Amino acid sequence: MNRMILIVIVSVAVLFIIFQLKKTSGMNQSQLKEKIDAGALVVDVRTVAEFNSGHFPTAKNIPIDELSKRVDEFGDKNQTIIVYCASGGRSGSAKSFLESIGYKQVINAGGLSNMPSP
Repeated sequence: MNRMILIVIVSVAVLFIIFQLKKTSGMNQSQLKEKIDAGALVVDVRTVAEFNSGHFPTAKNIPIDELSKRVDEFGDKNQTIIVYCASGGRSGSAKSFLESIGYKQVINAGGLSNMPSP
């Protein structure tokens, strides 16, 4: 019985990760660059340590676990916001959260490696 529960939990976790990864925008780097050049807010939702080890040059670091406490830092709910993390999972969660509180133009860029060259 315990083995069955473990299999179910692992299966649900894998499906959740796959679902989060599929929530990326599908935009290529040149499309993301156009949005950034037009004034999009870029937010890195990784931990401070991850951010300090390398990040997109204009990114603001708001770790996923601080998102709800720092909502005021996102500004106008109509502006374009690009979120990214390491692989797209946390940024997918950030996108969903921001949309749930009224932000209209949130783009999940996926991982840092998906971000364009500055």
